Amino acid sequence: MKQFFLTGLFAVAAGFLSFGLQNGQANAQAPQAQANEIKNVAGAAKKSFVLLELYTSEGCPICPPADALLARLEREQPFADTEIVTLALHVDYWNSVSWKDIYSSPMFSRRQQIYSQALKTGQSYTPQMIVDGHAEFAGNNLAKAQKAILEAAKISKAAIEITPQAAGYKIQITGIPAHENATVFLAITEDNLASNRKSGLKSNEKVEHISVVRELKSLGMLAAAQTNLEIETALQIQSIWKKENLKLVVFVQENASRRILGANRIKVT
Repeated sequence: MKQFFLTGLFAVAAGFLSFGLQNGQANAQAPQAQANEIKNVAGAAKKSFVLLELYTSEGCPICPPADALLARLEREQPFADTEIVTLALHVDYWNSVSWKDIYSSPMFSRRQQIYSQALKTGQSYTPQMIVDGHAEFAGNNLAKAQKAILEAAKISKAAIEITPQAAGYKIQITGIPAHENATVFLAITEDNLASNRKSGLKSNEKVEHISVVRELKSLGMLAAAQTNLEIETALQIQSIWKKENLKLVVFVQENASRRILGANRIKVT
């Protein structure tokens, strides 16, 4: 697997170099003109939640531009009437005996492989962005990210309400559009993470992360005939996580097609 990604490095690097030239910065931060371009793009007619997943790794030398783009989209929320719900999933296939991405998980690598099969891409790679489970592209491609988000925002989705309770959270999902069998997922994400670890082909470079998935689990299944669901769940917060930086993300996803049927999130209280 890792050999494939190193072999494919040069193909993805072309997109990275193009992105870097447009940005004019080695750390992949976009110039003000490009930032203004994002802010001026019109959004959907009504509030819509769009799920944006980034598959990345601290060991991937061309991932920093994608990490930076994900952070900008999360913080700026540039599209009117659309909220981008971001997930940064660190894969483990860049890890080695001597070095490990501390945020990585084999579960995230497996999730990406399932996307590869469902979307018929024939491969997995980093950095990869996937919008609402059906549009995928190199994670540093701003133009494709804009287009995919705006198109996804036009699609009708379920309403998901997340309410804090004394012993956890109540999740109410209503108005689920016509669908095949699906799964309700819960993710806990953490912002403002940084690492000074030696990472892959980078040497002692400080890396900052946002929306890092700390936990991802299934809350239950949805049969094709179901249009509503109510679930109660409790969270187990690990001591190394900073609660003030945590968000709870809930989304519904078709099992076969991987289409996202609805998403929402709140800050962990």
